[in-house]
Amino acid sequence: MVYFFLAIAIALELVAATLLKASAGFTRLVPSIFSLVSYLCSVILFAKILEKMNLGVAYATWAGVGIVASAIISALIFKQGLTVAGVIGIILIVAGCVVLNLYGAAS
Repeated sequence: MVYFFLAIAIALELVAATLLKASAGFTRLVPSIFSLVSYLCSVILFAKILEKMNLGVAYATWAGVGIVASAIISALIFKQGLTVAGVIGIILIVAGCVVLNLYGAAS
């Protein structure tokens, strides 16, 4: 169940980051407000997750999924490209996240 809540926290953070881009440097009020609220909700939920989950595993999952999803969002919504080196970097991050989730949590 903790991974379900982690997924929600990650989704909120991705919404916040996307709205941050749409806020044009906090010059547009509505996306700015919703971005800040989404970040706040995401961090509060993440703090609650850390009561039950290893910090390293939780943060690696948060960062790994966030990097992959934000790269996809930036390509689809904002039409921003990704280099071959960027794709290789993302693959390495995902691999590290998988290894940490499988073998990194101390009992």
